[in-house]
Amino acid sequence: MTSNEKGNILLQDLTKAFSNNGQELPALQGIDLEVPAGSFISLLGPSGCGKSTLLRLLAGLETPTSGSLYVDGEQVQGPHYSRGLVFQDPTLFPWLTVEDNIAFGPTARGERVSKEMVNEYLALTGLLRFREMFPYQLSGGMAQRAALARVLINRPVVLLLDEPLGALDAFTRMQMQDELYQIWRSQHTTVILVTHDVDEAIYLSQRVAILTPRPARVQKIIDVEFGYPRAREQPDFFRLRNQILSILHLNRSENVDFSYAI
Repeated sequence: MTSNEKGNILLQDLTKAFSNNGQELPALQGIDLEVPAGSFISLLGPSGCGKSTLLRLLAGLETPTSGSLYVDGEQVQGPHYSRGLVFQDPTLFPWLTVEDNIAFGPTARGERVSKEMVNEYLALTGLLRFREMFPYQLSGGMAQRAALARVLINRPVVLLLDEPLGALDAFTRMQMQDELYQIWRSQHTTVILVTHDVDEAIYLSQRVAILTPRPARVQKIIDVEFGYPRAREQPDFFRLRNQILSILHLNRSENVDFSYAI
């Protein structure tokens, strides 16, 4: 896979605290992280540790208390369509069809959006047959595909995914993981995925960053050293899952026999 020339992310001593009734509540503390252009990294950590806050900072929806965020050497100072954020809830406009939802961003910026351009992203996300449907007519998986297409039509250099598959059933989730992988390969976009699913992080990512409980710090970064496509039943997959669960203090087995997976 060829890395994109754009989309390099650099976080330096990043700290974020919120104020509640005059009391400061730290969410992130001293985050240092570099994400090379075109790479795929997942963020794992306890619920409420600040993973989503980190994505919102990168999207420009929040401002850091201290420290800096850079994309391609430029400091993040507010929202920009080159940094696309996809939430767990598809948040589609209910009064617009699928194709109008997808075209909304460029249209709102005054850009001309051709039918061919919309077709490209309908095809990429498998929605060509559903272009004239409204959000209430879509399954959860189709709605999430539309939300992805709505972001991707802006051709972002950075794709920020905040548990976009968390509300889906297990079968649809695995199917969508494969589609996310294909989208990443075809678009060469830098991807940061927030997830609570260890298997999902291993299946999709080149690296997994494990965060501590709040205030979040980077506890460890693990390289996923086996290539694509990946099989969830392969021994290396089980070994890495065991390692990550141990770091997260969720592992209940000290001696795991992988022979059954060979």
